[in-house]
Parts: sequence; structure tokens; C-alpha cells
Amino acid sequence: MIRFEKVVKRFGARTVLDGLDLRVAPGERVTLIGPSGSGKTTILRLLMTLERVSEGCIHLAGRPYSHMPKGPGGTLVPADDRYLRTARRRVGMVFQQFNLFPHMSVLDNVVEAPVHVSGIDRAEAEAHARELLDLVGLEAHQEAHPTRLSGGEQQRVAIARALAMRPEVLLLDEVTSALDPELAAGVLDVLRDVARSTDITMLCVTHEMGFAREVSDRVLMFDHGRVLESGPPEQILDAPEHDRTRSFLRAVL
Repeated sequence: MIRFEKVVKRFGARTVLDGLDLRVAPGERVTLIGPSGSGKTTILRLLMTLERVSEGCIHLAGRPYSHMPKGPGGTLVPADDRYLRTARRRVGMVFQQFNLFPHMSVLDNVVEAPVHVSGIDRAEAEAHARELLDLVGLEAHQEAHPTRLSGGEQQRVAIARALAMRPEVLLLDEVTSALDPELAAGVLDVLRDVARSTDITMLCVTHEMGFAREVSDRVLMFDHGRVLESGPPEQILDAPEHDRTRSFLRAVL
């Protein structure tokens, strides 16, 4: 579903991703762990097309994503904005901050993109939105405005909003970092339900090792823009091979 081929990302003289090769299978749940600045969130931002690769290429669902074919021979060139707008509809993201529209109801926040970006009939979009709000435990709050909700409830709305576009890939960037432990637990329960009830591919950046253990098929340890080790959660979290992984886990567990 996701393929990074020798991807380099630089910000000025600083290299954040250094020749990254990464493959995520359809339906696989992969968690990225590692210290701040190791490149984890940059991977998500590249997949959301919020950043462009410096070198290398990203493929999504078997097609070029960061690049597009051009000319009779189909030579790959950096994707233009039009190509990216179409390609990134396959990807949904839940950010650390909720970024909801405060002047809209919960239902309208979830319906906005399917109607105005994907052109879905409003009645169909609303029916799907209600199903998603039920999934995240907020069907009773569909007419409320975000300012009347707790932080955990707002983040659950943000999850429903991302799923409303029917993405093939869901990206999660430290989605509980702005929440207190009790609210964070509720959000993580919702994401567990999403993982159990859908076949969506998930790529998650988190410091919640319990969540990583329960939901992930694979955990990747990052440091200085490279994957230090990769494996099932019980291997990486219980018996890591790399000293850097062991020291990181001692700090977060």
C-alpha cells in the first residue's frame, strides 16, 4: 500500500530522512517510535503532501505518489498540485491538534469534506457521518459545536472526519499528546475499535507503547532519519536488539 524508495528529506543543511526504504502492506498497522526529531512525523507529512521529497520516490497503492508519469515514455517527474490533490484523497490524517471548524456542528465538520471535496450527495454523506459518529461514541452530540466538547471528544470527531473520506490509509500523529491520561484512554479505545472493525492501513506515530503493542502488526524504531530495527511489537518492545532502542524504551515506559 505504501512504498518509500530511498527517500531523502532535507530542511536546509539538515537531513531528516536519509535514504529511507519502507514498505507497508495493505491493511497492515505499523507504529513508528523513536525520539523527537528522528523523522517519524516527516514521514506522515510527506504522505499528506504537506512536504515534498528531496530525493527518492513514494508509491501509494501501486502508483507513483510523490511523482507522476509524464510524456510518451511515462518518465517520473515531481507531481504537480493537481495530481497531488487527486492522489491524496486516498489518505486521511488525524493530527495532534483537532483543527475542527468551531462555527460548524459536529455533523457538519464530518460532512464538509465529502460533500465539498469529493462531491458526495449530502444525504449520503450525512448517513455515513452518523455511522462514524456512532463508531466513535458521539452520535448523541452530532448537533453540538466543538467548543462544547471535551478535548477527547473533539479528537474523536477528528477521527470520524478523517474516516469520512473513506481513505485507504489512516495516518495518526501523536493523537493523544494534547490530552490528559483519562481522555487519551478514550481516544485510544476508539482507535482500537477502528483497527478491529475496518481493513484500513494505519501508520501511527505515538509514545503510547501499550497502544503500539495492542494494535500494531509491526513496530519500527527510528533514530536520525533511519530505521534502527523493525519487527512485531513483542520483539521490539520486549526484546530489542539495538542499544538505542533499549535506552529509548527505558525513557518512555
